[in-house]
Amino acid sequence: MISSELLKILCCPENKTPLTLLTPQEIDAINSKIGKKELLTVAGKVVSEPITHALVREDHKMAYRIENDIPILLIQEGIRL
Repeated sequence: MISSELLKILCCPENKTPLTLLTPQEIDAINSKIGKKELLTVAGKVVSEPITHALVREDHKMAYRIENDIPILLIQEGIRL
C-alpha cells in the first residue's frame, strides 16, 4: 500500500488539493455505483471495473485508482464522484 510519507506529498493533478485513501465503506459505495454504470472518468468513459484501493481529493468529487500499489494520477483517468 502507499506509505504515509508518500501520501503526505500526493495531490490531485487537477486542482492540487490533498488526497487521502478511501475507506472500505466509501469503496463499497463507489463499487455499487460502478456496478450500475453510474460513474464516468474525466475522459467520459463509463467506469466498469470495481476498485479495491483509491485516493480521493478533499472535496470528495474525484477519485484516482491505485493499481499494483501505484496511484494512477492522470486527470483523464480520474473518476468523477
